[in-house]
Amino acid sequence: MEKIIQLDKQLLVFLNSLGSEQYDSFWLFITKQFNLTPFFVIVLFLVYKKLANWKQFLLVIISIALLIAVTDQFTELIKSIVQRLRPCNDPEIKDIIRVVKSSDTFSFFSGHSANSMASTVFVFLLIKRYYKYAFLLFLFPLIFAYSRIYLGLHFPIDILTGYTVGAILGFTFYRIYLVVLEKCFFKENFNF
Repeated sequence: MEKIIQLDKQLLVFLNSLGSEQYDSFWLFITKQFNLTPFFVIVLFLVYKKLANWKQFLLVIISIALLIAVTDQFTELIKSIVQRLRPCNDPEIKDIIRVVKSSDTFSFFSGHSANSMASTVFVFLLIKRYYKYAFLLFLFPLIFAYSRIYLGLHFPIDILTGYTVGAILGFTFYRIYLVVLEKCFFKENFNF
């Protein structure tokens, strides 16, 4: 395990060192969820266009809200158990990486990665049969999570674990959504 942690730190140092001051403001912008509101609105509009009615869309909104709440709470629970220091606070590497943003909370695993992947998987599964390029949605969690490495806030394993947890939860909530949808809206002729 110690070897994996050392490789994780080395990879973080390498990836983080690729940054430069001229791009710092861009990555600080990317890492704030609120700044991505136009993207979220467009994606939700695309979802709304393909759903049967506004009640189904409301179910999607509720599902996504619950998904993010569960993902966030699970992430915080694991962070409080593991208590891994963020790269910006790790005494072994904090002086050799570019710390663009600091945080006093724990690192493992990345809530940004988990939430972005969970919501992306959920929405992708909803719209993949309607939009040929729906797979491009996965650029969002990739770029969003990389911002965390760039800023010196997360290790690569934090990101990969967040992706894995997010993908599992996104898929699980999609399956739950289908069951609720079937029971509430399409008792007959349900063929997803």
